[in-house]
Amino acid sequence: MRSARLGKMGDVDAPRGDERGTTERVLTLLGLLQQRPVWTGPELADRLGVTPRTVRRDVERLRMLGYPVHASQGVGGGYQLGPGQDLPPLLLDDEEAIATAVSLLAGAGGAVAGAADAALRALTKLDRVLPTRLRHEVRALSGSVESFVAGRTPVDSEVLMTLARACRDQVEAGFDYPSEAETRRRRVEPYRLVTSGQRWYLLAYDLDRDDWRSFRVDRMTDVSARTWRFRPRAAPDAAAYVQEGVASRVYPHQARFLVKAPADTVRAQIPASAAVVRQRGSEQCEVISGAASLDFVLMHVLLLGHEFEVLDPPELRRRCRALARRLLSAGTSTPPVQERSHESRPSLARDG
Repeated sequence: MRSARLGKMGDVDAPRGDERGTTERVLTLLGLLQQRPVWTGPELADRLGVTPRTVRRDVERLRMLGYPVHASQGVGGGYQLGPGQDLPPLLLDDEEAIATAVSLLAGAGGAVAGAADAALRALTKLDRVLPTRLRHEVRALSGSVESFVAGRTPVDSEVLMTLARACRDQVEAGFDYPSEAETRRRRVEPYRLVTSGQRWYLLAYDLDRDDWRSFRVDRMTDVSARTWRFRPRAAPDAAAYVQEGVASRVYPHQARFLVKAPADTVRAQIPASAAVVRQRGSEQCEVISGAASLDFVLMHVLLLGHEFEVLDPPELRRRCRALARRLLSAGTSTPPVQERSHESRPSLARDG
């Protein structure tokens, strides 16, 4: 589409080599406009080796492509690349592309709080156009970047990018993954990478188990992407599926509660990795969580400080009644009063 628009602005009978030269010159002009706020027409003509009239034509080409290039006259005037309604493509030189990729790798690895998912999406787009000659430099520099952010599980950036490419290109992936007492090879159709802020997870369709599964990326080894493309299946909501798996399905016991408080209030009290909070009207919410013991889940919901009901399982409702009787008994019993000995009583006499 761009080359067609450029062709309209050039000579109709220009040879193909001249068209390529015009395109390269326009891209060079774009790069210059991104380097500093204002350029005069003569300055741009000198840098490009063309006449000021050609500069004006190239500026008009950029405007047709959606780049808002402003022109002003007088002292301090010239050409200026301004902000547009939509973000136009950026032109990066080799050093800028390497720096951007390394920074995005650091953000995707969790070094930038709250930016991991956006960083990986941007990195996936950059990876599509990053020249091969720059990949080795990016890999070398990213290996030198460390983070001291506590609480985040480190992830190999190469593994993360391999899985991101497989999701983007819709190709099968394989990796070794621990399951109970052994490590098995898993074959999957990768769908989405999801970050919890502390860990990365892959939502994928497990071809051997014929069902959707979530996998912790930091537990994967020998990760590879195949060339075999697959037709995307109807998938569950990636973030919701992974969160429910982390907070509930991985535990032997699961419980559901109806809490008499707004969902936003409860979410501020419970980490996303500990429970799923679903809005049920404006003044109450459903809380789904799991643990090795139902008493443990019940204790945490009780300590939220809100009225609540047990929805599931039925045995937890019976457990609530038994614990309530025990607590009521503990609160109504009167402890025996111990008489103090004469020697231990405080003296009211004063010196003097």
